[in-house]
Amino acid sequence: QVQLVESGGGLVQPGGSLRLSCAVSENIFNFNEVGWYRQAPGKQREMVALINVGGVTRYAESVKGRFTISRDNAGNTVNLQTNSLKSEDTGVYYCYSRILRREYWGQGTQVTVSS
Repeated sequence: QVQLVESGGGLVQPGGSLRLSCAVSENIFNFNEVGWYRQAPGKQREMVALINVGGVTRYAESVKGRFTISRDNAGNTVNLQTNSLKSEDTGVYYCYSRILRREYWGQGTQVTVSS
């Protein structure tokens, strides 16, 4: 069973930064894509950033220019560098991976942006 474990969440002031990491139990190059989703209170889960096996990235419009997704070339870690954080970035951030139509999710890590 694929396991994804997130770390790096926390409380940060507006304008601050956090680096989220996701440890994957299998080589991430086995997946079609990996990345991050988030869910704010009372809202639906939304895509934040994805990277496919070829290295092509996709970002939500709301985070472009502020967030950067990367992967460890050793093949087991996906990172999300979040900069210039805003209150609307608050939510639970989930690590995600997909092989064809099979999707895998982590348990999530809380990010709270507040002064």
